[in-house]
Amino acid sequence: MTGRLKLLLTTDAVGGVWTYSLDLAQALADADDVMVYLAVLGPSPTPEQLDAAAATPGLQLIDTGLPLDWLADDPAHLRDAAKVLNELAVGAGVDLVQLHTPALAAIPFDVPLVGVVHSCVGSWWSAVKDGPLPSDIGWRAELVSEGLRRLDAVLAPTHAFAAAVRETYGLPSLPVAVHNGRAAAGLPPIARADVAFTAGRLWDEGKDIATFDRAAALSSVPFKAAGLLKGPNGARVVLSHAQALGRLDGAALKEQLAAQPIFVSTARYEPFGLSVLEAAQAGCALVLTDIPTFRELWNEAALFVPLHDEHAVAAAVDQLIADPAARARLSEAARTRAEQFTPAATASAMLEQYRTLLSVDRKVAA
Repeated sequence: MTGRLKLLLTTDAVGGVWTYSLDLAQALADADDVMVYLAVLGPSPTPEQLDAAAATPGLQLIDTGLPLDWLADDPAHLRDAAKVLNELAVGAGVDLVQLHTPALAAIPFDVPLVGVVHSCVGSWWSAVKDGPLPSDIGWRAELVSEGLRRLDAVLAPTHAFAAAVRETYGLPSLPVAVHNGRAAAGLPPIARADVAFTAGRLWDEGKDIATFDRAAALSSVPFKAAGLLKGPNGARVVLSHAQALGRLDGAALKEQLAAQPIFVSTARYEPFGLSVLEAAQAGCALVLTDIPTFRELWNEAALFVPLHDEHAVAAAVDQLIADPAARARLSEAARTRAEQFTPAATASAMLEQYRTLLSVDRKVAA
């Protein structure tokens, strides 16, 4: 790879993929002077997100207005979106395209394709629901399967999720695992708050905020949740016991974490979990569901509880409140583990994948 690398990176502004994309673009610019065209699909970025993008060197934002895979009406809309992305890539003269979902590899592209499976409808359904895929989910999963076989390189944010993707779609080999990274907020800690806290897409059934809410009624301390209660797909959740803080901007979320609350994730489906990483970086003690992703990332640096068990969640929180020394040890263990997951490490691993891909002759799948 010679000269300045040009990358078209697709993203959405709804969840953690946006954070991942900006951190990666910043780290790539720092590491190798990579120029990133960031193509946003789905809802437009907020003013705060636009400001963050404008402050990222080497980044050109393109708000495409194209549908997200999980919000598209039918396969034709996603194939049309893929055509537009291919045209953008060719017009910008990029060296390769990194897709945030394999479903966007719905047609052959004229440039090499890297796909990072941040999440997918098929594995989400397996983790959250029972029975066969309904038709509305089924065609989306079929497009993901088709795209996975068209990609030149397939990556996932954890080994555990890579295994889930391989099993879900019957892949001949495991996707390459590249852990996500996050820049630490750098805020000094303030007086420790005896609070249980969570943050993220509360409306997503995969986060199982219902268990967090039920635990709030059983614990001796307040439970607080930051994030939207209604999603762009119409999904909605109601909190009866935990305090809903609404969507917090970056500064407000950092302030919450600076108080080092006990961070709780009751997720049943979490390919990585950037909010958990942010909490660990801030020195929060972690209470997490015992799922493969969290075990891979936080084993011996968190208290683990069974899925759907509000009693275990409340007991774990109350245990840490009653034992400040244990809470402090768990806090330090989480902070130390979090030091492994940096944007620089992610960018270095991604650059290795890019260089490998660009060094071989490409065979375009039909």
